[in-house]
Amino acid sequence: MPILFLLFILIPIIEITVLINVGQIIGTWYTVGLVLMSAFIGVNMLRYQGLSTLARAQQRIKTGEMPAQEMVEGLVLAVGGALLITPGFVTDIIGFCCLIPMTRQAFVKGLMKRFKVASMSNQQSFGQTDTFDEPKFDKNSSFKDPSKPPRQGDIIDGEFRRDD
Repeated sequence: MPILFLLFILIPIIEITVLINVGQIIGTWYTVGLVLMSAFIGVNMLRYQGLSTLARAQQRIKTGEMPAQEMVEGLVLAVGGALLITPGFVTDIIGFCCLIPMTRQAFVKGLMKRFKVASMSNQQSFGQTDTFDEPKFDKNSSFKDPSKPPRQGDIIDGEFRRDD
């Protein structure tokens, strides 16, 4: 908790200092233009990278694999998008690192390793095996295709009554 508090205090101070220094060097309006341009470019990159990650996740689901890496990539992309929308150059640099595939993969590997270790330590106390491994799942039990008619036995006949 103290780390988050420090981040919420230090990051704005660093951003304001950098914005003032850049504004003194290149001018106020050029600085504002750079901040707006970085946000515009970042949002477009976020859209492209997000759609690419979504397509890979859908492909994994079709093959019966759990899209764990794509889910973590989506989280990193969301954080990167939030950082790009935040005005400032330091957050923009970190945000762009979240959107560039090479650096994003490094973030994802680190996060997956950390969560795997954390999950393995929780496994002893709860008796669970939830990790970010790529387990297979039964396609018939989850993610049913709504365009296909239901199989025999999937329909439950009944009545519905609303009690208000």
